[in-house]
Amino acid sequence: QRCCEERSYREQLCNLNGIAQPLASRKLTRKLYKCIKKAAKHRQIRRGVKEVQKFINKGEKGIAVLAGDTLPIDVYCHIPIMCEERSLPYAYVPSKSDLGAAAGSKRPTCVILLKPHEEYEEAYGECLQEVEALPLPL
Repeated sequence: QRCCEERSYREQLCNLNGIAQPLASRKLTRKLYKCIKKAAKHRQIRRGVKEVQKFINKGEKGIAVLAGDTLPIDVYCHIPIMCEERSLPYAYVPSKSDLGAAAGSKRPTCVILLKPHEEYEEAYGECLQEVEALPLPL
């Protein structure tokens, strides 16, 4: 089963758009999906461009997870800039359908704001540390 996951991650890399930097590794992608699943159970996620944008503007803290295969990029290319202005960590994952599935939705989603919560504090902390370690694009 792991072999199939790895291949699908590699296949998904072919569909990335031009702005998908910093891209989460396969391991970090899996950790982010797990954390999003836990957060969705506790209703601690913001999903979709409009909702995420609104709560970033309100000053909400968390990790922004963006889908790297979203086209046209005009839909969400302003989100990373907003994150950088407010020093929010963000990372791209390869697939919008996997991102939507992790959030417990049948619909693909191009951006999720993952909020901290004591129920999954350890997993969130690990993700936060690894996302912050990713190099920002120039």
